[in-house]
Amino acid sequence: MSELRDIFKDYAMKHNLLRLCDRLLVAVSGGPDSVSLLHLLCEFKNEWDLHLEVAHLQHGIRGDAAQQDAMFVERLAEELKLPFHMRAVDLPRLRSAAGRGNLEALARAERYRFFAELVASRKLSKVATAHTQDDQAETVLMWFLRGAGLRGLGGMAPLQQIHIPSEKSSSLTVVRPLLDISKTDVLHYLSTRSIAYCTDQTNQDRTYLRNWIRLELLPKIRPRAGDGVSARVSQQAGLVRDEDALLHTLTLQTYGSVFADGELLRSALLKQPKALQRRILRYWIEQARGHLRGIDFIHIEALLRLIDKGPAQGKLSIPGGWEFVCEYDRLRLGKTSRGAHRVCYSYELKIGTPLRIREAKSELYAEVLSAAARFPTDLTEALFDASCLTEPLLVRNFRQGDRFKPLGVPGHKKLKDLFIEHKIPLSIRATLPLLVMGQEILWIPGYGRSESALVRERTERVVHIKSFVYRDLTRDTL
Repeated sequence: MSELRDIFKDYAMKHNLLRLCDRLLVAVSGGPDSVSLLHLLCEFKNEWDLHLEVAHLQHGIRGDAAQQDAMFVERLAEELKLPFHMRAVDLPRLRSAAGRGNLEALARAERYRFFAELVASRKLSKVATAHTQDDQAETVLMWFLRGAGLRGLGGMAPLQQIHIPSEKSSSLTVVRPLLDISKTDVLHYLSTRSIAYCTDQTNQDRTYLRNWIRLELLPKIRPRAGDGVSARVSQQAGLVRDEDALLHTLTLQTYGSVFADGELLRSALLKQPKALQRRILRYWIEQARGHLRGIDFIHIEALLRLIDKGPAQGKLSIPGGWEFVCEYDRLRLGKTSRGAHRVCYSYELKIGTPLRIREAKSELYAEVLSAAARFPTDLTEALFDASCLTEPLLVRNFRQGDRFKPLGVPGHKKLKDLFIEHKIPLSIRATLPLLVMGQEILWIPGYGRSESALVRERTERVVHIKSFVYRDLTRDTL
């Protein structure tokens, strides 16, 4: 089978899967694919100066049959004079403890957790798994039937960094040297060399989608599409991965123009093509959460509807206890606040003493000046006739029904209307400081002041108040 060896070698070199002096952990279940992978690697062991070790995970599903498989792999590793590592887990118990979860997904997570621990402790460089061309076709069809995007339709990559949440190392390097080799060629390789392997009877269980695709769907497709259908689907997956990589690069290049201060810019995002909008949202969520688990097509579409057609301010919960918030042109993502209490504060403002308002991350300072003081150039400061300030000055946040008498405008105005006009987000409205005397609102720093206590020609003393953003809230000034 020199031809199979050549395909194996060419594919490994083309995708940079194996290097000289690599230290590989080989995942071996005992089935034909993993046994052929181990033997092929052993054939190149001296040529590439490879260090090989064998790993086997027993899932606790098949009873005695699984134990027989483990013993077979252990004997195989011993015959090949390779270190052997085995771990037994009880997947049914783990799923029961979790209360949910797909058994196949749990098995995969346990395998890679086991591999990551071995790679770290044994100072290995990567893990080799035995996924074949047929496995690739099954994977692509499975994701297609589940409604996956390009990432799913790209199937498995020859070389992949897999994130392991529970490990200190953030990722595990996985190589798949058999992805260009068919199952038929694998079985022929084993047969011509009289190499024994195990047969897993659970692979015949059609209740699993992958098994149904392999045992029923593909056999019905092949008479119409030809025996090379798996190879063609696998080739398509490679093309899709290339397209996906290009679009990801474009997403990263565009991201900076729609992202600022941890938030997305609504108007800038909506200027992008719909495909980029989806990708930017997924990338943004992945950066914030650390992963995209639980985020499906329906969640992204719901976010896009809220961004495009929703109200100026709105919220939407997404899986994992996260909340998406639209506030005019700003889009935020954060953990859902459970049982959060409404902020309510009120402080007395004393002349000559800085008033720090932690709830609003701001500070007010009032001082008495002569009547000849300059007039403010913006609404971050205000002047008042001291003789008109007959009651203590209080600084508090918004209360439902608050109104004030705007400068130069007849009558009173609801504060809520002022907030809407200035597009002040709900999160800021809740803590925005208001200068109050009795029941009258004198000043909304940054946004407006009232007709009351105006400085006139006869004014003798002026109270000047300025608002500052307080940036360091972790320490008090001594």
